[in-house]
Amino acid sequence: MRLNAIKPADGSKRPPLRVGRGKSAGQGKTCGRGHKGQRARKGGYHKVGFEGGQMPLQRRIPKSGFRSHLHRFVAELRLHELQAAAAHANGTVDVDALKRAGLVGHHIERVRVIRSGKLEAAVVVRGLELTKGARAAIEASGGRVEG
Repeated sequence: MRLNAIKPADGSKRPPLRVGRGKSAGQGKTCGRGHKGQRARKGGYHKVGFEGGQMPLQRRIPKSGFRSHLHRFVAELRLHELQAAAAHANGTVDVDALKRAGLVGHHIERVRVIRSGKLEAAVVVRGLELTKGARAAIEASGGRVEG
C-alpha cells in the first residue's frame, strides 16, 4: 500500500454541491436557500439556542448546585486507608507519605481524615485535618496527633 494510492471507499463521499451554477446543476438561482427571509441572507442566521426572542431554554430552567474550586486540592481519607499509608511510612503519616503510598493525587494540598473503617495499629498523624470521630479512633488505638 502506498500513501498516494489511499482513497475513501466507493460511495462514502458525495461530490460537493455546485451552488449558483444554473438550473441544470439543481442548485441555481436561490442556491437552495428558498425565497427571502433571514436564512436566505448572507450572514443571516441566529446563534445556537435562539428561540426567536422567546426566553431560551438554558435561561428558563432553574440553576442548581455548586462546584467548589478547592475540591481539586482537598482529599478525604478513611481510617483503614490511613493504616495502609502508615505501613509504607513507618507509622508516621503526613501528606507526603500519602502521596508516596498512592492514596492521594500529587496535586493534593490538604487531607481530611474521616471516621470510616477500623484502625488496629497505632498511627502518628502529622499535618492532617481530622474529624472528632477520627481523632478519637486514632487515640483509642494508641496513636497520637501532631500539629
